[in-house]
Amino acid sequence: MSAFVKVAKASDIPAGSGKVVEAGGKQIAIFEAGGKYYAIDNTCTHRGAPLAEGVIQGTEIECPWHRAHFNLETGQATRPPAARSVGVYPVRQQGDDIEIEI
Repeated sequence: MSAFVKVAKASDIPAGSGKVVEAGGKQIAIFEAGGKYYAIDNTCTHRGAPLAEGVIQGTEIECPWHRAHFNLETGQATRPPAARSVGVYPVRQQGDDIEIEI
């Protein structure tokens, strides 16, 4: 059964940036893009790069190692060299708390 778990404070994630959190035994990258929060697996499916260190471009994250792109809403790989998607997690904001569903 899934449940929402508090993973960060909104004030810990500046606009246009990402942060790594641990939840449900996984490393998850939380991003703020365009006033909305997104949560995806932190590991690039190409070579395992930490996606939280990537550059946000609209609603996509660019991998910091080889420039693959992933859609923050769907997790879909949108630019090679990555061919497989990453997992996505529902996010909600409760006051200053950011919660993800695990």
